[in-house]
Amino acid sequence: MLLVNAVIGIVQLVIAVVFAVIALYIGFSVFGKVTGKIDEQKELAKGNTAFGIVVAAIFIAIALIVQSGVSGISVGIGKAASVGLTSVDGMTAIAVAVIQLILGILLAVGAIYLALNILDKLTKGIDEFEELKKGNVAVALEMAGVIIAVSLIIQSGIGGITAALI
Repeated sequence: MLLVNAVIGIVQLVIAVVFAVIALYIGFSVFGKVTGKIDEQKELAKGNTAFGIVVAAIFIAIALIVQSGVSGISVGIGKAASVGLTSVDGMTAIAVAVIQLILGILLAVGAIYLALNILDKLTKGIDEFEELKKGNVAVALEMAGVIIAVSLIIQSGIGGITAALI
């Protein structure tokens, strides 16, 4: 039984790492789409602190949301192990948990994208991305706050999905 639990734990860890890397990559790519013509890699390479703050906030936000999805995977695998990993109920529990994690990643990236677009519309006198390019740390902190706040709200929703589905 100890060996089975260790194997399940390792599987959960591998799934978490794979989905975390995928989510961070997608999040950074979407941020590149939002910023338009600005080369994020170049801004980071030249030491633009403002860009660094926003990118860090995006990574933290995605990690918070994916963490909720990963805990759903843990619950799903635990349930599957209790009813039999290869049983219909076990496979269903795992499939639902994986779908929930993917949904969490999509919601994370979509919510961050939406939040940044809404912030841009609300602050008509400020072009946030141009200000970031100039290194405006105040704007970066504003954006980071919005990104992290949205992720905390989405994280609760993902936890609710886990409780309802699994």
